[in-house]
Amino acid sequence: MTFEDFLTARLPALLRYATVLACDPHLAEDIVQEVLARAQPRWARIAAADVPEAYVKRMIINELASWRRRRAARVVPLSHDVLDAVSAPSDEPQRAVGERDEMIRRIARLPLKQRIVIALRFYEGLSDQQIADLLGCRPATVRSHTSRALAGLRANFPTDFPSGTARIGG
Repeated sequence: MTFEDFLTARLPALLRYATVLACDPHLAEDIVQEVLARAQPRWARIAAADVPEAYVKRMIINELASWRRRRAARVVPLSHDVLDAVSAPSDEPQRAVGERDEMIRRIARLPLKQRIVIALRFYEGLSDQQIADLLGCRPATVRSHTSRALAGLRANFPTDFPSGTARIGG
């Protein structure tokens, strides 16, 4: 697969992926652009890997961590319009917009590693081992980040959920 073929097929998904991790569509675009600029000269080696997309996603995670270290952390929660523009269409468009907005804001306030683990687990559907491989840590560390993130998301959450509403993480 050529670099151009990869971009044509996967660029929108990579932008959505980076937006979920960064909680900022503009930062996500910058990160993806930087990663792709670095990946292009090395594409022959990256494409020879078993799964080049996984390699590029790991580069996005690393670049996000670098940007957060270099810049003062600022959180820009996504509006519903922006999230709809970068996410796949929902089967239930009339879902509680207020609850979704609040959840996005809560996720955006999580520490970076916890936010990355939550995004990889619930957005990408990866296992503890797959996340650990991406982050270069042990599965126990992933479980710890997941547990802390879910506890943070549950904090001050209403205890009485309307019927048909699922609880976070269980």
